[in-house]
Amino acid sequence: MSLQESVRQKLYQLGFSIVRFTALPLSSDSLHHFKKWIEKNYHGEMNYLERRYEERVHPELLLDTIQSAILVAYPYDTGLENTFKKSEGNISRYAWGKDYHDILKEKLKKFQTWLYSQSKEAKCYLSVDSSPVLEKVWAQKAGIGWIGKHTNIIHQKHGSYFFLGSVFTNLSFLTDQESQDYCGSCQRCIDVCPTQAIIAPYVLDARRCISYLTIELKGPIPRDLRPFIKNHVFGCDDCQEVCPWNRFSQKTHEENFFPQDYTYNQSLKKLIQIKKNEFKTIFATSPILRTKWRGLMRNVLIAIGNSGDQSLIPYVEEKLHCEEALVRGHAVWSYASLLGKKAFERLKMLEENETDPFVLEELRVFFDS
Repeated sequence: MSLQESVRQKLYQLGFSIVRFTALPLSSDSLHHFKKWIEKNYHGEMNYLERRYEERVHPELLLDTIQSAILVAYPYDTGLENTFKKSEGNISRYAWGKDYHDILKEKLKKFQTWLYSQSKEAKCYLSVDSSPVLEKVWAQKAGIGWIGKHTNIIHQKHGSYFFLGSVFTNLSFLTDQESQDYCGSCQRCIDVCPTQAIIAPYVLDARRCISYLTIELKGPIPRDLRPFIKNHVFGCDDCQEVCPWNRFSQKTHEENFFPQDYTYNQSLKKLIQIKKNEFKTIFATSPILRTKWRGLMRNVLIAIGNSGDQSLIPYVEEKLHCEEALVRGHAVWSYASLLGKKAFERLKMLEENETDPFVLEELRVFFDS
């Protein structure tokens, strides 16, 4: 068996469902698309995309002896259905289990150790999403799948519910064929997007994307977009839920990706009661840790405001006095959304002792409406 086939088999043994090989260079069209996307500020506050821009477009800066790239996919679809009930928090499927960065990095490190045992000359640079690597572009070039109109990678026989990983190496391998685009005339992902974040086929304005708003954005969520977030409290799968290719989604056998407590179809009542000193313990191994407590409370308060559930008013009232201004401000919006003009007296009393500019602005907008 050739080293290339041994590599493929080893990665399959580690649980990866697709393994493909490619090499430099990336297409000039792909790099131009990424550059224009950054220039238009569609990445919002994800400044890390700019900071290591050169490494993204020149991967030889990551490994100067690069000859090949090995791209892998790992399924995370558990086969369970997400919630669309107004009274429950919708969390993106990928965040139901443990943080995929940790799980996949561990598997790729095992692969690296194995590869070094097979070749003393081998060198590697491993990447799982958080590195300065254009993984979707590499994945398309290697034949993992094509970049769909929603900008996620899609495979004809695996759908799109999978994580990507990459291994840059100084070893030479035969390259696989680049994926073709099979989206055709379908635009279900564009039509379903609640915030119209997919502004054109293959162009995502992250600043409007619910995944960006509920995870990457650290400050207030724009007021005009809050009603469209509905019950999403961490990420959004709407564009993938309607994709026809996910009829063929491969189910995962990875126990680490099955739901943990608090991550799967939990009531908004349960989520809003998470205490600040409990947050890190509850989500210690979860991607949700990224939002921090104040970010999750911000998101849950928006979902509560959209729910129309009057029984949650006492929990919102409690958050009107939270030490975190970000939480107080969104509690004002949630409270006003639930009570309308009936909230006037309570919020007027709150204004008398408020000093934070963001919260005062939220109050002013309500009083002026």
